Amino acid sequence: MYEQFARVGCDLYASGAVSSHGGNLSARLGEDRILITRTGSMIGHLAPDDLIETSLTECGDPRDADCSVELVVHRAIYAATGARAIVHAHCIHTIARSFVDDVIVPVDSESKLRLVDVPVVVSATTVGSQEAATKLAAALVDRRVAVLRAHGPFARGESLEDAFQAVSCLEASCAILDVLHGIRSHDGR
Repeated sequence: MYEQFARVGCDLYASGAVSSHGGNLSARLGEDRILITRTGSMIGHLAPDDLIETSLTECGDPRDADCSVELVVHRAIYAATGARAIVHAHCIHTIARSFVDDVIVPVDSESKLRLVDVPVVVSATTVGSQEAATKLAAALVDRRVAVLRAHGPFARGESLEDAFQAVSCLEASCAILDVLHGIRSHDGR
């Protein structure tokens, strides 16, 4: 399991989807446990002790204090969906797009096929809040990825690689939308 976290974390960082200590990953272990990245871990250089096993449902486990501050969001998404893994990133184009769109509608073929459209949810507190957790979990019931305005995408999948694919696909789609917007602005369209 560590190798999967390390590989996806490295890919997230190498792709520019996260800064050195940004984003977080988790994977379900059985029915009532998850493995989640430690708060403040270097996502592109994860070590085995950067992964913390904790309860999927119980709050108050002493290890929770070491988990990503997004633990509440991950728990809510697992409770609402059939997710086996979750990836959260801070993708530049996706975050920028979240300020101007309530739903991101891809125009490129791959994202139209894989994502259809992507809801953008708004929360008064964006980092590790119960409000964000509730809204993201509801949005992800029937979508692979949703974006928290000003904070970035949360994607669910059958594996970390599957969830990363949704984040990566969305970021590429948002970059294409940004380029198209620039071209249309330049051409006066």
